[in-house]
Amino acid sequence: MDFNVRKLATDAGIFFSRAVQFTEEKLGQAEKTELDAHFENLLSRADCTKNWTEKIYRQTEVVLQPNPGARIEEFLYEKLDRKVPPRPTNGEILGQFMLEAAKEFGSGTPYGSTLIKVGDCQRRLGGAEREFLQTSSISFLIPLRNFLEGDWRTISRERKLLENRRLDLDACKARVKKAKAAETKAGAVPDFQETRPRNYVLSASASALWNEELDKAEHELRVAQTEFDRQAEVTRLLLEGISSTHVNHLRCLCEFVEAQAMYYSQCHKYMLELQRELDIFNYKTITSESIIHKNASSSKKVHFLSPTDPSAFLPLNSPSPLETDALQIEEVQPPASGTRKAKVLYDYDAADSSELSLRADELITVYTVPGMDSDWLIGERGNQKGKVPVTYLELLS
Repeated sequence: MDFNVRKLATDAGIFFSRAVQFTEEKLGQAEKTELDAHFENLLSRADCTKNWTEKIYRQTEVVLQPNPGARIEEFLYEKLDRKVPPRPTNGEILGQFMLEAAKEFGSGTPYGSTLIKVGDCQRRLGGAEREFLQTSSISFLIPLRNFLEGDWRTISRERKLLENRRLDLDACKARVKKAKAAETKAGAVPDFQETRPRNYVLSASASALWNEELDKAEHELRVAQTEFDRQAEVTRLLLEGISSTHVNHLRCLCEFVEAQAMYYSQCHKYMLELQRELDIFNYKTITSESIIHKNASSSKKVHFLSPTDPSAFLPLNSPSPLETDALQIEEVQPPASGTRKAKVLYDYDAADSSELSLRADELITVYTVPGMDSDWLIGERGNQKGKVPVTYLELLS
């Protein structure tokens, strides 16, 4: 118990001495040991590395997991040293909902069969996202966090210890300086005319005491200088290791980019496959035909093709029957009856010489000819003639 009390008193004295030294330095009343320029550059570089690593780490977490509640849950599981339960991605949840809806609507209906295709694609996209999150966490987030929670804490601890050693060193320098000044004053030659003989003995005794105090202060200064130099070397080695940290983070960053590129490549592949299955172009054509039917108040029934019918899906660049029969546009003559006026809904640039370019809101004359694809009409504007897509037109009665 005595040892603990004595140690506590010693620690309190050291803390008080450091506090006094630090306060006097801030007030400009005490000298401060300055570190060399190279050491200061190492400190500045380390602080910069820590600050930006922390910002990049936090923002990467936000990008990979935008839900703050989920991030807090993962943080708590990690602190409790427990495994995070598997959580489905948003894409997987959406895909599951679509598949369940398809069962309700019927997989044989056009809408139900399309929901199945899209739902399966969404589930694959969600699976790719899950793999990307796992890979990014292992290859990028964990190394950054290990630096912040491991290497940087060690550097911070050693820097704090170095600062304490510096305060002790400067306090010892101040005591030596004070002891030298007192010794010089005590060793000065007394004035025999104004000083009593009794004070000669006191002056000699004080000089001896200050000599002893000076020796003690110089010894403490040498010890403090040795400890400061040793701690400065340890801290310097740790700070120079920041270069290795940059190399490691560079490698992790490249792995993160590769994982991200692979993820987006997989998503693009899945979407292209889905687009080919659904044949978006034919879907737009069918929808536009239904709008034309409504606007024209025609009695013609709009026929929706089932996605399961092979005849419903044609390649986007498949030739029309008009092109197959090699029908020349110049030879086409308008029928005696059956021509109609049509309003152009959107701009359209002709793909070749057999087509007619269109501008929105203009009026043209249209008609059809035997053997022509139902998706196209012959359009005339003045002396210009060519094929035009029906999806770009509003037929007028």
